[in-house]
Amino acid sequence: METYVLVHGAWAGGWIWRDVADRLRTEGHRVFTPTLTGLGERSHLVGAGITLTTHALDVANLIKWEELWGVVLAGHSYGGMAITAAAELVPPGAIKSIVYLDAFLPDDGQSLTDLVPSAAPPGAGFSQDPIPFPGLGRTGDAHLESLVTPHPRGTLTEKVTLTGALSRIPIKTYVLATGGAQPTPFAAMADKIATDSTWRLETLACGHNVMLEKPQETVDLLLRAGHEAIGR
Repeated sequence: METYVLVHGAWAGGWIWRDVADRLRTEGHRVFTPTLTGLGERSHLVGAGITLTTHALDVANLIKWEELWGVVLAGHSYGGMAITAAAELVPPGAIKSIVYLDAFLPDDGQSLTDLVPSAAPPGAGFSQDPIPFPGLGRTGDAHLESLVTPHPRGTLTEKVTLTGALSRIPIKTYVLATGGAQPTPFAAMADKIATDSTWRLETLACGHNVMLEKPQETVDLLLRAGHEAIGR
């Protein structure tokens, strides 16, 4: 049995993992799908004080209070920022495998708006409405539209401080979605690790929302990340 912590992207919530989580649980694994502060069913908490650190603590505190160890931690899209920051807040060994699903992979001192300046236009208040790209919100899918919520702007502008925690995680995987509208900012993220032998690079022929478009394929790659971690 593996333990998975799956972190959603901007404008979404834990609900986006429902199909993937159900499939993993059917195979006997423990799965946690936290909704980050100010989003989804926690959207009533949105406010000016929510930062990337808040979301990193959402993830790190889940790991701490659920007493999780050796987890497979995955983040989608903006979730890559949150899991990168969270890895700095948990003890070595708490995360044995980390997976970036078409996600942002920041360097030390970068914010999401450093990577995509258009993600948070100036003067828009303390939350950012969903934008058409990269595929979540305003998609023409009425059901999806009904579930997305504005995203706390402070999480997009706070710069991450990294001290090397990511490099100490035994298994690191980047998954690039190669379908849908191209180019995307995530190709540049994949390029950063393409020649680094400590990373595994995979692709999925689908759009940005990999867990919605390719749930079984997403499950399969998460299982591979967990199994390879066991073998190390």
